[in-house]
Amino acid sequence: MVFLFLLVLFLWAETILRFMIWMVRKVKVTKKDMENVAVLSRLAIPADKEELYTRQLSDVLEYIDNLSAVPTDDIQPMAHVLPVSNVFRGDEVKESLSRDLALSNAPLKDDGYFRVPKVLED
Repeated sequence: MVFLFLLVLFLWAETILRFMIWMVRKVKVTKKDMENVAVLSRLAIPADKEELYTRQLSDVLEYIDNLSAVPTDDIQPMAHVLPVSNVFRGDEVKESLSRDLALSNAPLKDDGYFRVPKVLED
């Protein structure tokens, strides 16, 4: 379930990023572009703020366009800024707690099992 959520989130972010890259190349943002960004990001933009936000987004994208002047020919593409290594431990079989030790701190126990208060009604 978490994997599916992360996959959907990644695809959504990638779609937004592709659209923003397309807009950077375009630089001049129109009202229709701003409406498209609002739909993609699920934002309701008030009518009195549309022109302001359109101008601000255009200014931001023009500033980002300055990055195209940076020489990146000799730079290798990467997925992360920092080096990433597997932080999970190996999956090894180890001796687990005995039943008595696991139940030793349980406030309620019954016949070798944890006993919990009833949470569902009949």
